[in-house]
Amino acid sequence: MNSREIFFHHLGQTSPEPLALEIVRAEGMYLYDVSGKQYLDGIGGISVCNTGHRHPRVVEAIRDQADRYLHVLVYGEMIQSPQIEYARLLTQHLPPSLQSVFFTNSGSEATEGAMKLAKRVTGRTEMVGFDYSYHGSTQGSLSMIGDEYWRRAFRPLLPGIHHLRYNSKEDLDRITEKTACVVVETVQAEAGVIKPEKSWLTALRKKCDATGALLILDEIQVGFGRTGTLWGFEQYGVIPDILLLGKALGGGLPLGAFIASKEKMDSFTHQPVLGHISTFGGHPLSCAAGLASLQILLNGSPPEVGNEKTGPAENLITAVGKKEKLFHQLLQHPSIPRVRSAGLLIALEFSDFQTNKRIIDRSIQDGLLTDWFLFASNCLRIAPPLTISEEQIEEMCRILVGHAKGTPP
Repeated sequence: MNSREIFFHHLGQTSPEPLALEIVRAEGMYLYDVSGKQYLDGIGGISVCNTGHRHPRVVEAIRDQADRYLHVLVYGEMIQSPQIEYARLLTQHLPPSLQSVFFTNSGSEATEGAMKLAKRVTGRTEMVGFDYSYHGSTQGSLSMIGDEYWRRAFRPLLPGIHHLRYNSKEDLDRITEKTACVVVETVQAEAGVIKPEKSWLTALRKKCDATGALLILDEIQVGFGRTGTLWGFEQYGVIPDILLLGKALGGGLPLGAFIASKEKMDSFTHQPVLGHISTFGGHPLSCAAGLASLQILLNGSPPEVGNEKTGPAENLITAVGKKEKLFHQLLQHPSIPRVRSAGLLIALEFSDFQTNKRIIDRSIQDGLLTDWFLFASNCLRIAPPLTISEEQIEEMCRILVGHAKGTPP
C-alpha cells in the first residue's frame, strides 16, 4: 500500500473527508508536501506554532534535552529541570495567585484536571459552561462544550453541567452556591472569534466571588501572544482562579497545563493521595520546547534562515496589533461580508458553509492552508504563526480575496 492507502486503512479517522496532504517538511511559515509543493500556513497547526515551524532555538532545545534524558518516571515524582524551569518562567509572568503549574499532555486533559480540582476545592459538583464553547473531546471536557450536535452521540455525559449564553448578564443568575466552577473561554474561538464584553467578564468574576464558584479561564487557543498580549485576560482586568493552557504551550510538541494557587493545587496531595496523576504529563522534551518558545515570545525573535540571523529581533507579541490591522485593511472587500478578530485569531464570515468551503479548498490548491471553525462552519479561520511577515500577510489576503470574489488570484 502507498502512504495514502495506509493513512485511510490503518489510522483512525476523524471525518469522511480529511485534507490528506502528505507533509514531509515544515519550516517557518511553510509546509511542504511529498511532491515539493509549498503551503503558506494560515492556521499554525490550530494556534500551536506561534513561533513558527521548527524555530531554530526550539529545535536546539529539543536536541539538547534528547541528549540528556527522555521519560524517567510519572509526572510529579522527579525533579526535572525542563519542568521546573518552565513552571518558574510561566508563573513569573502570571499574577501571584497563579503560582502552581500542573502539566498535562493536552488542553483537553488540562480541562479535566481543572474540573476535578474545582470539585475537590469547593466540595461542589455542579458546573457552568457556555453555548458554543470548546474545551476538548474527552468525556468531561465534552460535557462542558456548548453544542449539542457534538454531545448527543456520547450521552450520558457528566451530570450537573449547565450551559449559559456568552455575554448574557441575565444568565449569570444561574451561577449559585451549588456551582463548583465556571469554565469560560477568554475569547470564544470555535464560535468564530467572539470577544467578551469587558463589563460582562467583570460581572462574571464578581458573581463567582459572591457564590464561591471558581472561575476557570480557558486560554488554550488564545494564550501566548495570540491576542496581542501574553495572556488574553490581561486585556479585561480579570484574573481567573484556574487558568487552562495548551496548544502553543509546547512550542510544537504536545503539552497542556492548568495553573492555580499552591493552596488549591495542594488539595490533590491528600484525601486521596495522588488525586491527579499523569504518566507523560510535562514530558521533558515538550517542556524544553515550550520553554524555548516562550523565551522567544518574551525576548523577541530575529528573522532567521536556518541558524543564520538576518535582521534585528522582532517582539512577536507587540507586533500582533500591527499585523491584525493589516489583515483588516487587506480583507476589506464586498465579497467578504464580515471580519472579526482578536489579534491574530481572525474569522472571515461568509453567507454559508458551501461558500466558505469553496474558498478554503481553492486556497489550499493555491498553496494557502486554512480551515473553518467547529461552531461557525460559515467562517474561515486565520490563525498563522506570530512570525508571519507583512509580505506573507499580503500574499494570504490576495489569495483569499481573489477566491472570495470568485476569480483566481
